[in-house]
Amino acid sequence: MGETIVLLATAPERAALEAQGWSVTARSFGAQLDADRIDRPRLRALVDRVAEVGTPRALDSDDVAAVLELDALTARDYPGSVATQHEPLDRGTATPSASRPAFGLLTAQGELVAMTYVDVDGPLAETAFTVVHPAWRGRGLAPAVKAWSVLALADAGTTRFRTGGSAENAAIRSANAAVGYVVDEEWVTLEPGRP
Repeated sequence: MGETIVLLATAPERAALEAQGWSVTARSFGAQLDADRIDRPRLRALVDRVAEVGTPRALDSDDVAAVLELDALTARDYPGSVATQHEPLDRGTATPSASRPAFGLLTAQGELVAMTYVDVDGPLAETAFTVVHPAWRGRGLAPAVKAWSVLALADAGTTRFRTGGSAENAAIRSANAAVGYVVDEEWVTLEPGRP
């Protein structure tokens, strides 16, 4: 991939770059949910809807092998461009911690089929990524693990939640809306025109 620039869609520099021949090659978004706007019954309902598959829970170091397997399986499933790329996990980055907790949904047979990782800094939390096993998509697993993460982190004192992703990713936009996130930023990725 050549030179790219990522800007807020409303940035004044965008018009100047486009006048110079740059074009938008991808769009992404940011969204927020504040703790005082969390609809707990709604989030619990999202979790309850997947009860026949399993119950989301916090992931720990015992889950790292399963995390790495799911991460490798979904590595090519991130639409968009540089603004929404996902760096493959290794044992270190796959190991949940206090500043980077992870939440997943395991089937009754113990297979990890959905997970979300969150970067936490004091009262602020930002979703790093959320993925669902290809064979289990379309069943509400992404909203369930995101809902579980919000409930767990809010109970631990988090007051502001951020997330984002590719504007092309209808599934994650839908999952975020179901949890209560409100889109408040739109970003564009620009690349120069060919000489």
